Amino acid sequence: MKDKITSIDKKEVLEQIKAVLEIEAESISYLASKLDDVHFEVVKEIINCNGRLILSGIGKAGHIAKKLAATFASLGTPAFFVHPAEAVHGDSGMVTPDDVVIFISNSGETAEVLNFIYIVKKIGSTIVSMTGNHQSTIAKNSNYSLYAGAAREADHLNLAPTSSSTAALALGDALAVAVSRTRGFDSRDFKFYHPGGSLGEKLKKSFE
Repeated sequence: MKDKITSIDKKEVLEQIKAVLEIEAESISYLASKLDDVHFEVVKEIINCNGRLILSGIGKAGHIAKKLAATFASLGTPAFFVHPAEAVHGDSGMVTPDDVVIFISNSGETAEVLNFIYIVKKIGSTIVSMTGNHQSTIAKNSNYSLYAGAAREADHLNLAPTSSSTAALALGDALAVAVSRTRGFDSRDFKFYHPGGSLGEKLKKSFE
């Protein structure tokens, strides 16, 4: 084990935290400046989907995909997560031609995701990719390719998924909210899906 650090410079630590927040904020601002017709078409595809919305990714991208599936479902869009490694061992049977499948991969070359995307193409589902590279294999095998990367990661090594994962999360949240608002999903609908906990209690009181 490494020895404990006995002297920590508070100013330096706070500057490091600020730098990370600023780098990640810049990544999100960049995405906001690059919205185009493809984003609009993706929202339309999700709204008009006769099946379910499926999200997939592995590693940090997988964690983001799981969170986004929960967010979409919470806001009225039936959605669930499928792990790409499990998909090639039978879980791809959950996917139907009527589904929209969103694949998240910063590199756009993740082997497990590529194996799954080829199966989804054969099934005939609509494929949306969220990557940091429009020229990647995953992007090129998608019906719609959305940029969800970052100029650099926010960690000091420029290696850990930080800015890129934050960008993907923010873009996914934005799509979920746009779909929900366009569908007219309101606070009463939200209450129906959130009857428990402090949030459910708060909503219950607002309608008494």
